[in-house]
Amino acid sequence: MALTATRPGEVRFADWSEFDLDASLWTIPAARTKTAADLRIPLPLRAVSVVRMAGTFTRRRTGLVFPSPATGAALSDNTWRKLLADLGINCTSHGFRSSFRSWCSDTGVPRDLAEMALGHAVRDRTEAAYARSDMLERRRPLMDTWADHIDRLAETNATRLGVDNSLYLVLHTGPLAETR
Repeated sequence: MALTATRPGEVRFADWSEFDLDASLWTIPAARTKTAADLRIPLPLRAVSVVRMAGTFTRRRTGLVFPSPATGAALSDNTWRKLLADLGINCTSHGFRSSFRSWCSDTGVPRDLAEMALGHAVRDRTEAAYARSDMLERRRPLMDTWADHIDRLAETNATRLGVDNSLYLVLHTGPLAETR
């Protein structure tokens, strides 16, 4: 969620059929998006690694990417909240999106690009009629830079605390470390 700035439900119900990991692309079908339109998400290398790692836990590449180990169904919102708390991450799932949007504003990312990265619909009907690009290729470097920002924050936090920050460990151990 943090690496893609996607909605919690989009991640909880992510299906293997939606991913093209060789193209670093996740296409969320219209039926699962707030805008009722397909949403293409450019995946930073770290996100590709997370998805690949999920496949090693489930040992399959069909159905949900992040199923409940107990039931095989989608994880609940409460499970995500507990995971964040257990990792010591003081943020809600939706807070990752807010953090991304604030970062975009603070770093001068054009408003239309930031809004497209969040999967927001163009509200003005006239403007929407002409806005047909999803700016995928412009969003790729944006999401890579965002992932680098998260990486720096995690590393700085781990150093500042003098402990092995859980998020830092998740991002820098095992298969994920290979993308560093």
